[in-house]
Amino acid sequence: MAMPAKYRERLRELCDGRLVLTVDFSGCLMLFPEADWGQLERKLARLPDLNSKARSLKRLLMGYASECELDGNGRILLPGVLREYAGLDKRIVLVGQGNKFEIWDEETWNGSRDEWLAEVASGEGSLPEELESLSF
Repeated sequence: MAMPAKYRERLRELCDGRLVLTVDFSGCLMLFPEADWGQLERKLARLPDLNSKARSLKRLLMGYASECELDGNGRILLPGVLREYAGLDKRIVLVGQGNKFEIWDEETWNGSRDEWLAEVASGEGSLPEELESLSF
């Protein structure tokens, strides 16, 4: 996968191009700068092993974590098992999420996007308290 040029230099400055890729429960992949992944990994490691949900979360996120590095052309190699998990074939979508990127199969992204827009437009559910006062 080729990283868009606008992110390459920043990632080289931030983490020397060293990244960590893992699964997300939405069916996409998450790509973290190495240092940000390290912080998350330490938090995950502190979760209680006797809690079955915490243990499953650790198994998936940490178990699938794969180190990768930007090559000289700004590309990263996506391991086959992770490509298969996310259904990545030809066309992908890279979505910035602040401290990480999400990598989606384009068709899955488009379908999910439409569902999310409908959900927000319907007014169903409630926003977390932190978002109640957010304005655009």
